[in-house]
Amino acid sequence: MRLKMPTKSIVSDTESKMKKALEVLQDELRSVRSGRAATGLVENIKADFYGTPTPLKQMATLATPQMDMIVIKPFDPGSIKEIEKAIKASDLSIAPIVDGKIIRLNIPALSEERRKHLVQQAKHAGEQTKVGIRNVRRDINKHLEKQQKDKLITEDDLEKARKQVDDITRLYTDKVDGLIKNKSDEILLD
Repeated sequence: MRLKMPTKSIVSDTESKMKKALEVLQDELRSVRSGRAATGLVENIKADFYGTPTPLKQMATLATPQMDMIVIKPFDPGSIKEIEKAIKASDLSIAPIVDGKIIRLNIPALSEERRKHLVQQAKHAGEQTKVGIRNVRRDINKHLEKQQKDKLITEDDLEKARKQVDDITRLYTDKVDGLIKNKSDEILLD
C-alpha cells in the first residue's frame, strides 16, 4: 500500500523549493559589484584556514566604513597572508592593501560599459532562477498528475493544487523580477 501525500504537503514542499532558489539568487547577487563597497563582494571568498578552505565571513569582521572601501579584520591575525592570497586569486580584480592587522580594499568606480555588463550578468542569474522555479512547478505538477492517476487524490484536488502551485510560481517569479530590478538600479545608479 502506498502512502498518500496530501496536496497541502505537496504545495508546501513546492514553496520551500522555490524559496530556496530565491535565496540562492540573493546570495549570488550579493557578490555582483555595484558602484559602492559591499561586504557581499568578499564574504564568500574562501581562504585557507589551517588547511580548510573557509569563507571570509567566518574568518574575519567585514565592514564598509566608506562607500568605496571594504575593511577586513581577521579574527586570527596570523591568517592575514592567506586572506590576502585568496583575494588576489579571486575574480574580484582588486588589490588588497595590508595595513598591520587589517586588509583594505579600495573599490574603484565602474565604467558605464562595466555597469551594463554587470546588469546583464544579474539578469542572466535571474533568468536561470526563474527556469529553476518553473522546473519545480513542472515536477510538482507531474507528481500531482501521478497522484490523481493512482487515485490518491481527486480531480478537484488536482486542479486546486495546480492553481496553488501556479500562484506560488507567479509569486516567486515576481520576487525574482523585483530582486533583479533592484540590483540593476543599484548597479546603474551608484
